[in-house]
Amino acid sequence: MVFTTPASIGETGISVSLWQAITQVVLPLLLVFAVYRLLRMAVRRIMILAEISEVTQTSVNGWIRRVFALLFPLLLIAYTGRLVGAEIFTLIGRVIGILNEPFFESGTTQLSVITLILLVPIFGLASWLAHLTKQAVESRFLERIGLDPARRFSIASLVRYIVLIVVMVIGLSMVGINLSSLAVMLGVLGIGIGFGLQGVVANFFAGIVIILTRPIKEGDRILVHDYEGTVEQIRIISTVINTLTNETIIVPNSELVNRYIHNYSYEDISIIVVNWVQVSYNSDLDRVGEVLRRVALSNPYRIEDREPRVFFRSFDDSGISVSVGTWIRDARERLLASSWSNLEIWRAFKTNGIEIPFPQRDLHLRSGPFTELGGPTRTAAPTPGQPIG
Repeated sequence: MVFTTPASIGETGISVSLWQAITQVVLPLLLVFAVYRLLRMAVRRIMILAEISEVTQTSVNGWIRRVFALLFPLLLIAYTGRLVGAEIFTLIGRVIGILNEPFFESGTTQLSVITLILLVPIFGLASWLAHLTKQAVESRFLERIGLDPARRFSIASLVRYIVLIVVMVIGLSMVGINLSSLAVMLGVLGIGIGFGLQGVVANFFAGIVIILTRPIKEGDRILVHDYEGTVEQIRIISTVINTLTNETIIVPNSELVNRYIHNYSYEDISIIVVNWVQVSYNSDLDRVGEVLRRVALSNPYRIEDREPRVFFRSFDDSGISVSVGTWIRDARERLLASSWSNLEIWRAFKTNGIEIPFPQRDLHLRSGPFTELGGPTRTAAPTPGQPIG
């Protein structure tokens, strides 16, 4: 038959039948492609059920496509080589054997090139599973039981690090790294480099404290080291803050634990913006208070159901200090709300004839002992047209 009759390929001496090509190359590759499609559908279904974001879904699908695009040509070469009689699997086995030769041995732990190569997907898989677990726990479980966002973030972050450590330990054990001997080796090394890693260890435990006690959380507007900004990301070693000038500051976690933190949105994101101004002693204070109240009520950032408060604070050298407090919805809009109120106060005072004083000093000169003893005296200037002398 045509399917089973071998056909020679040129003068190479290789004869292959169509049936052999179908059963040994085409069908295995079709099976691999079918498994790839089923894997993509299963992963996509799991991510939809876990309510994973579209960005993460696209990233995961992209990595699956890249792995398939790398493996498929290798499988095609392998199956074709086996069909035509090439000892490609023997060659691959020899290469793997060379790469698997250990270059470091400690007890039952053997490190080879293959071991180091396998560490890359282990770390990547551990990081991906930890991130996936955090999102699933936070959106599918913690949100449904009614926890506030801060507690959800703390618990989900702790679960993420636990999953990360567990997967890495399992992965290292699977590639042949004995963790007991590794712990002994790290203990010996820790004696020598412990002092150099004090800062890292302190930042690590400070990160755990931040996750458990929640002095700050992602999205909070804070003031630390005279820098005001929004917390973008809390890592296990450091925290990323984006300042008002769009600068990124990476603060070690120990600095956030050992120093005070001004958190504008710790439990309530709404705050009071206080605007200070001075008015002259000739001003009608009742009118001043009414003008400031109208300005605060017209602030576009204010909370509608909370009334502003006007306070006459002190009698100063140049004028009377007055402040007005306005409730705003979002602490991150504090500077915008304050700037808006300052401009409108200036306009309203100008319209209503209310004077904002500037510092003044009166200098009084009188005669003293030096003048009475014959010292120099100041004479008045002559009037125009008057002779001098």
